[in-house]
Amino acid sequence: MQEPWDSDSGRAMPATDDDGAVGYRGVTACHAVGITYRQLDYWARTGLVVPGVRDASGSGTQRLYSFRDLVVLKVVKRLLDAGVSLQNIRRAIEALRSRGVADLAGITLISDGTTVYECRSPEEVVDLLQGGQGVFGIAIGGAFKEVQGSLSHLPAESVSAQPAVPAAVDVVGDELAARRARRRVG
Repeated sequence: MQEPWDSDSGRAMPATDDDGAVGYRGVTACHAVGITYRQLDYWARTGLVVPGVRDASGSGTQRLYSFRDLVVLKVVKRLLDAGVSLQNIRRAIEALRSRGVADLAGITLISDGTTVYECRSPEEVVDLLQGGQGVFGIAIGGAFKEVQGSLSHLPAESVSAQPAVPAAVDVVGDELAARRARRRVG
């Protein structure tokens, strides 16, 4: 498997599996998917798409999203753009939540603007369209490739790396900074 982080270029090398070796911060997720940070924050707080690598745990902590999370975010955005209600999107995402990245790539979502249908084969898509139910479709494999392409020039964060802890500053009068640093360490 390729190294998920290229330290020379500082660029993400998107993992194609969901091993959690790399995570993407909120700002990176927004750029890769094409949503606002406000949308991302709202969807995380309401449980629509919760970061799979690391959730926020208080003020100043960073959420880290997995590649799979970014694919699901892209699908949510496409469904919203197509006029599907957030309530129906929540139902569709619940059905996708337990799937791995490889499973997601083989699914096409078809919607009539109200209901979202999951299709796993071309025959199911044709059956749904012949029944007059589908109006538009989202091939999750296509979203997968779009997100992967977007991430090729965006930064990622190695999940195994622990955040750097600043050393206590020996500057006279900066006792508060030294206390904060000691508290983070201990």
